Amino acid sequence: MNHTRLEELREEKELTKRKIAADLGVSDSLYGRWENDRFLIPTRRLYQLGNYFQVNIDYILRLSDVRISLKSEENICLEFVSKRLREIRKDLNFTLRELTNNLHTSSSTWSAYETGKVLVLSAFLIQICQEGNFSVDWVLGRSEKKYRD
Repeated sequence: MNHTRLEELREEKELTKRKIAADLGVSDSLYGRWENDRFLIPTRRLYQLGNYFQVNIDYILRLSDVRISLKSEENICLEFVSKRLREIRKDLNFTLRELTNNLHTSSSTWSAYETGKVLVLSAFLIQICQEGNFSVDWVLGRSEKKYRD
């Protein structure tokens, strides 16, 4: 049977879904959907899960098979994330229009991410990290390692 990384981490710590859901302040059913890959985990919750299990988010998302022990600040710094998103766009050598066309979103939406007005949606974060081999943990300020292994 194929276990998700969240399921593996939960079983390793001998925790119940109910316990984790309560600790995270979400419903049992929502956590269950995350664990079963039936619902995309929001960026803030990915950050929270990384800290909860003290592992890299790239590992949780199966973007990397390398498991790194990580714990970071309690809250995401929007200014920091926006700076990293601008750096990614520059590294990929994309104009704002090219990037937003590639991600199928609007320039105003991505501009809001790059200026730190709102936190980037996890779907976009994952897509851009996959495309450029960037670490989600690096983008969110949990690691100084820019690229995944």
